[in-house]
Amino acid sequence: MGEADGFDLSAASLRAAAGDLKSFVPVLADKLESALPGRVRVERRRAGFLSGAKVVSRVECGLGDRQYRLEQSGGSWHASKSTVVRGVALKSETLPVEQWLDALLADLRVEAQSSEESSRALGRLLAG
Repeated sequence: MGEADGFDLSAASLRAAAGDLKSFVPVLADKLESALPGRVRVERRRAGFLSGAKVVSRVECGLGDRQYRLEQSGGSWHASKSTVVRGVALKSETLPVEQWLDALLADLRVEAQSSEESSRALGRLLAG
């Protein structure tokens, strides 16, 4: 099996897991944080009033001129992708989570083809 086939299988498993967002988002956040340090910001909040546990409330990932955001609001998850130039969002679109994930993985794949560091990061993201 080639590297592209491995990527496609791993990406497919991530998409399949996206159906259970309560379990999927924390795993994705952790993987993105470790795979792309400094390019991912994860916000966590307390799970409840007296709870010490924290849950992911927002994930932001910058890839080139693209900014990906996944955030919880009103009990549901909202995903968006923006094109950012010199710190200004020129175009922003709201996407279903599965399309958002597809776009994120596609941009990661393009970056991985042009950079060895990004290639290793993509491998860490899709591993396990």
